[in-house]
Amino acid sequence: MPGLRCAVFGASGGIGAALVDALALREDVAVVHAGARRQGAGGGKVRPFAFDLTDEASIAAACTGIGAPLDLAIVATGRLTLSDGSGPEKSYRALDAARLAESFAVNAIGPALVAKHVLPLLPKDRRSVFAALSARVGSISDNRLGGWHGYRASKAALNMLVRNFAVELGRTHRDAVVVALHPGTVDTGLSAPFQKGVAEGKLFTAEFAADRLLAVLDGLGPADSGKLFAWDGAEVAF
Repeated sequence: MPGLRCAVFGASGGIGAALVDALALREDVAVVHAGARRQGAGGGKVRPFAFDLTDEASIAAACTGIGAPLDLAIVATGRLTLSDGSGPEKSYRALDAARLAESFAVNAIGPALVAKHVLPLLPKDRRSVFAALSARVGSISDNRLGGWHGYRASKAALNMLVRNFAVELGRTHRDAVVVALHPGTVDTGLSAPFQKGVAEGKLFTAEFAADRLLAVLDGLGPADSGKLFAWDGAEVAF
């Protein structure tokens, strides 16, 4: 039986790059399509491609190039610090329309458009997986501290989109798994300004996070579709 065909959108980020490396080492994987804003170097099982998360035409073109069937697709994108250097809002007084729009564009709308063009590539006759990196702070029921308005709200929107995709895809793809993933606090550029309060042993390397997330995905079935799972396999309530 031929190996799995995989794609990682956001392969230039810390977790995305680690996911590409981990997948490329697996014996059950035949090819890993690795997407970033600038096309990287390929080799071995890795097939690089370029796409812009805020440009649907580039996403559509990338998915056409990847082609079907696609057994595993992971959207490993996200932004906490915005392009103007501002961090997450600590108060409603700091809310700004342009910054909110950027949070939603990167953390929710972009992954949704990737799903729009990736989901049709998933096979109907066997198991397939679509996963998007989300965050525990996007859980409404788990919110005890408030703040971080744009990031929390955009990740909550992503969680709802994932649930919607799971319901819709489940009607035609009975073996499909569509989930959101919480990687924990990972030592990447995204979390670098916010690592001071991280408990000892809870700041993960990108390689550890990638291995754990793939292990979680390996253990999920259709009954788990539409949910948010943490790096340790625990379900996080929406």
